[in-house]
Amino acid sequence: MLRLALPVLGEESLTLLVGWTDLWLVGQYIAGEESKAAMGLMSYVMWLIPSMFAAISIGTVAIVSRLVGAGKPRTANRLANQAVSIGILACVVVTALTFWFQQPFIRAMNLEGQSADFASRYLNRILPVIPLIMIQQVGAASLRGAGDTITGLVVKSIVVVLNILFSVLLVTGLWLAPQLGFDGIAMGTAIGHGTGGLILLAVMIRGRAGIRLKGGWLIPRWNLVKKLLRVGLPGGFDIAAVLVCQLMFLSFVNSLGKLQAAAHAVAIQIEAVAYLPGTAFQVAVATMAGQFLGARMPGRAMRSVFACTLAGLFVVSTSGGLVYLLADRISGFFIHASDAPTIQLAAELLRIVSWAMPALAVVMVLSGALRGAGDTKWPFVITLTGFLLIRIPLAYYLSLDEVSLLGLKIAGWEMGVQGAWYAMLVDLVCRSLMLSARTLQGGWQRVRV
Repeated sequence: MLRLALPVLGEESLTLLVGWTDLWLVGQYIAGEESKAAMGLMSYVMWLIPSMFAAISIGTVAIVSRLVGAGKPRTANRLANQAVSIGILACVVVTALTFWFQQPFIRAMNLEGQSADFASRYLNRILPVIPLIMIQQVGAASLRGAGDTITGLVVKSIVVVLNILFSVLLVTGLWLAPQLGFDGIAMGTAIGHGTGGLILLAVMIRGRAGIRLKGGWLIPRWNLVKKLLRVGLPGGFDIAAVLVCQLMFLSFVNSLGKLQAAAHAVAIQIEAVAYLPGTAFQVAVATMAGQFLGARMPGRAMRSVFACTLAGLFVVSTSGGLVYLLADRISGFFIHASDAPTIQLAAELLRIVSWAMPALAVVMVLSGALRGAGDTKWPFVITLTGFLLIRIPLAYYLSLDEVSLLGLKIAGWEMGVQGAWYAMLVDLVCRSLMLSARTLQGGWQRVRV
């Protein structure tokens, strides 16, 4: 478990470091709440773009790990090649969507004026590296399914170093670099991801952990494509549902006002440090569950799920406690002292979400276990239930002074953005209980891929 989880923890920590650096640069060098609101949306975008290849990545991890566990490395490699070929096709669609629909997307997120301009400029600079972001996602998924989590960590390290270095130089104008302000953050992100994608492509061409790109194997084979998508699409829909619902939630928060949008953007970036270990155990349990089921060891698969859940629960809960205690200091580090209202509100939001960390750990690890086993339908259903029936309706009720329902006016709690974050807490607790029930029921152990 630790051999698989620790490299991923390192990789995700590096990703968090990029987000924190961007947040610090915006907070210290770019005045106004507009830049913070735009950066909040762009942090979602840099989650959204890689996640648009989630169906391919989830299917790849689940099937490659099963095939490796069953002692069929050649078939696993062939399927990894098919995943890359599907990813190339998906790239065309994602890039076109990003180009043509960026303005309607920004308007739908309730950004306007300078905030909308910042967001549009960022997207235009990220557009050319979307194919290389895909290579990072699908390539790393293939290697993780084969049991190699080190390569992803090394590539991510390079991405992060370049991203931070160029972002700092281009925002501040140090060492004779051009001072580009907000645009410098986008340029640093593009340089980092572009370089990382090229390196991972070179690794896969050369071959690693039994995974190697071969020209003939990149030609789509319907039987393998169908198998990959049959497993991956429900998981991809699950990720897509999370993203769409998160964006709906963000749009609602942005509509509450600039101060609340800025505080939300800051707190979202900071809270990631608490749930970060959950991502590591989520990846570890996906690989372990898939490989043990492929080796026909359902008992060991179940024990791996319990081990990863307990470890994730302990570490994430501890991190959440530290964020609760240090909320004011952490917020003050990222935001200039002159912006005291944003610091105070962001700290309040961090204290709210700290109580949700145990439930979030369970949600992350158990959803990873079910996806790794190929049981991708249940996480999708549970995600939709949590967001559409609990989080979003409850956010409206708790945040606003009045809610319209079927023509009736219902008095709300008028808690502002704090109410939206309490709704998030309730949603996570409910989803953790539903995922626990599915895991204990054991049907995921009998899913065929």
